[in-house]
Amino acid sequence: MTIPKDDSQLKNARRLRKEMTPHERKLWYLFLRNYPVKIYRQRIIGSFIVDFYCASARLVIEVDGSQHYESQGMAYDAERSKFLSDLGLEVLRFSNREIDRNFRSVCEQIDSTIQDRLPDPLSHLR
Repeated sequence: MTIPKDDSQLKNARRLRKEMTPHERKLWYLFLRNYPVKIYRQRIIGSFIVDFYCASARLVIEVDGSQHYESQGMAYDAERSKFLSDLGLEVLRFSNREIDRNFRSVCEQIDSTIQDRLPDPLSHLR
């Protein structure tokens, strides 16, 4: 299935790449950037911009700040998650607190999920 992309979001996605939150920056520079499977930052999927996207594993990784735990943020996230799920994508969500306090566990969960979802789990080692 082809992943839809709303090109009108391109300018916003570029801005978000330059203005990553400290927690997104930590996850990107200390783990995802050099991960052996390609992961994109601030990727456009439909009309949404996701924090990180691994196309080969069909995985979205979201880092959630406090606004995601307010009623409006939770409703918006539920809409996004349903849209992404309907495309066959899995969504992993981590709070800023998890990034701060359990960084190793976050990285292990991401790695495990990617390996489980890859069509050929060892293909990135060739």
